[in-house]
Amino acid sequence: MRKNFTQFGKIPGGFTKREGKPADKAILVSRAIDRPIRPLFPKDFRNDVCVIATVLSVEPDNSPEVAAMIGTSAALAISDIPFNGPTAAVNVGYVDGEIVINPTLEQRAKSDLVLTVAGTLEKVTMIEAGANEIPEATMLEAIKKGHAEIIKICKFISDIQKEIGKPKFEYKSFEVDHDLYEEIEKNYQERMYQDVQATDKEVRDSNIDKLTEDITAYITEKYGEEFVEERKQEIGEIIYKLEKKCVRKMIYEEHKRPDGRAIDEIRPLSCEVGVLPRVHGSAIFTRGQTQVMSVATLGMLSEAQSLDGLDEETTKRYMHQYNFPPYSVGEARTSRGPGRREIGHGALAEKALVPVLPSEEEFPYAIRVVSEVLSSNGSTSQGSICGSTLALMDAGVPIKAPVAGISTGLVTDPEDPSKYIMLTDIQGIEDFFGDMDFKVGGTKKRNNCYTS
Repeated sequence: MRKNFTQFGKIPGGFTKREGKPADKAILVSRAIDRPIRPLFPKDFRNDVCVIATVLSVEPDNSPEVAAMIGTSAALAISDIPFNGPTAAVNVGYVDGEIVINPTLEQRAKSDLVLTVAGTLEKVTMIEAGANEIPEATMLEAIKKGHAEIIKICKFISDIQKEIGKPKFEYKSFEVDHDLYEEIEKNYQERMYQDVQATDKEVRDSNIDKLTEDITAYITEKYGEEFVEERKQEIGEIIYKLEKKCVRKMIYEEHKRPDGRAIDEIRPLSCEVGVLPRVHGSAIFTRGQTQVMSVATLGMLSEAQSLDGLDEETTKRYMHQYNFPPYSVGEARTSRGPGRREIGHGALAEKALVPVLPSEEEFPYAIRVVSEVLSSNGSTSQGSICGSTLALMDAGVPIKAPVAGISTGLVTDPEDPSKYIMLTDIQGIEDFFGDMDFKVGGTKKRNNCYTS
């Protein structure tokens, strides 16, 4: 999403007085636009698609973010780009005990819920919410009412598409060769089924690497080196597809998970505080093979972050930042600063913790927490919520209640999507091959944050 201060009647801050790279808020909006539309492109479609949402004018009572999400869907719907939309979005608030669709600026200021819902005519596809510990029943009602409005907008976009939409262009399909897939499945499915059941991630990855070598050798011997060289990417996708089928079958039919846990079982937990001697607060939180170190720093209120965006928010007293270095997943590559994913995960943890922070009157400090992922096997953003709670308490911040986060997953029946298995505390492989990654952060009493 591209911001434009001119049409908002503002002069950009800083020395250059010109719009520069997108601010964190614009990056978060770009992620919100991307998440609902990405699954709606055909699975075998590989063409690059770029959508730029340029804000030309802003009325504070009407969210430019929601307008950009709807505009993106409409643009894709009427274009010749293959797209299985439309999709739409709304903001939902909870003001004075009432659910409000697309609340005004005044209503947003006193709302106990900041919820963005996106979806299609049939289903909700994305939820992003921050809340002041509202009941789960209220959250569910807000999502349902939001989707009812989404259906109306989707129908409106469909009418526009029927009137002026272009025919969708034909594209080169990158669907894998079914005959080759069935041949590999017939010869290697049983071994794949066993290999993915290794409880240790490194052992499992090693098993798949060795299996990939053996499958490649088999194809080379039967079809020749030239065949393998020409179809190297397709062979990789066949192996990925077979692994996905085995993992999903194991979870759905046998209720077995790759690391041997029960469906609702959480990985082993451990934590330690005060690990760094010269900082205000620090903690290491470990869940399975995911480990996050969070460090809290306190400063004067004058050190709060100044914001130069399109909305009315000008400062931010609590800053949460998340870093995902390459070594956390055993990769050797240059670190080039935070990307969209890191900024999004930092904002997610920030949203979960803001409701429990003391007011400026109670605790007149600016607060910055940095979460460093030391080792990753899924749910690192939720690990950063847990580690940050510990770091804040270690720094002496009088939070109202501890906050924890966890990711839940979903595996549906391939024949009937209404039948499914829910997974508690998903690891990396369950995230990659599952149908949903639903992150929930909250206190013992209520949940503060939802993202899917």
